[in-house]
Amino acid sequence: MPRRLMAQALLTITVLAAGLALAAPAQAQNLPDLVTTDTLRVCADPGNMPFSERKGDGFENRIAEIVADELKVKLRYYWLTQGPGFVRNTLGTGLCDVIVGSAVGSDLLQHTNPYYRSTYVLVSRRGSLDGLTGLDDPRLKGKAIGVIVGTPPVERMGAVGLVPTMKPYPPYQFDPARPHQTVTAEIVADVASGKLDAAVLWGPAAGWLAKQAGQQAGSLDVVPLLREPDRPPLSYRIAMGVRHGENEWKRILNNALRKRRAEIEAVLRDYAVPLLDEEENRLLPADAKP
Repeated sequence: MPRRLMAQALLTITVLAAGLALAAPAQAQNLPDLVTTDTLRVCADPGNMPFSERKGDGFENRIAEIVADELKVKLRYYWLTQGPGFVRNTLGTGLCDVIVGSAVGSDLLQHTNPYYRSTYVLVSRRGSLDGLTGLDDPRLKGKAIGVIVGTPPVERMGAVGLVPTMKPYPPYQFDPARPHQTVTAEIVADVASGKLDAAVLWGPAAGWLAKQAGQQAGSLDVVPLLREPDRPPLSYRIAMGVRHGENEWKRILNNALRKRRAEIEAVLRDYAVPLLDEEENRLLPADAKP
């Protein structure tokens, strides 16, 4: 579930920074005093797979490693669980300099150029909804469909008459005794077990989680929702988030994203992130050249 996209809906996402040519002394970079120039300081959630994890297993962790390598600097994390106040208590406090992944459009921070575009998906048990291409499919009527409260698909589900049997889940879980690391993981597990017929979730989270759950409880289908209307939008561009006014820092990150784009895309594909064309609602072919 897209990581800040969960707040509007979620989700979701890390930080990147600049090329070897830009890894010059701090004085030459003209960066604000707040930005640390010898360390890539990333704001991230310590338990939000597949995005980030304290052990460094998430795809945003891997992307941060690529960027730190490009900058020739150390990588350091400031960990904070996703939830209300995440931006204020990370970037806002000056304890870190970049947020892993942020949906373009939020006014809480400034964004780099997007480094991928993705969409919400429908997750179901293999073969139960073969051929489905959209939420207006009549076979979904009367089905128990899991969705995270406050995310964009809720409005669309209302428009096509799916609310009566929709199963809403809270956007955050803070109970340390919870059985699943994230709400999205819980929902995917409920689909795999048969508690839910299907779920509508942010693709970058659902793809990897469905693959993991399917290995234990039978295969799951993940269908990108590419035919839905533009309002509400179900596809989003994801970028790095920095503080407002840090334009030089943003430029450095943009250069890093551009130089290491092929490696970053390979990481996203490793984690089953549905990657969309920059403009059209169509999946990028597997052999697309960045």
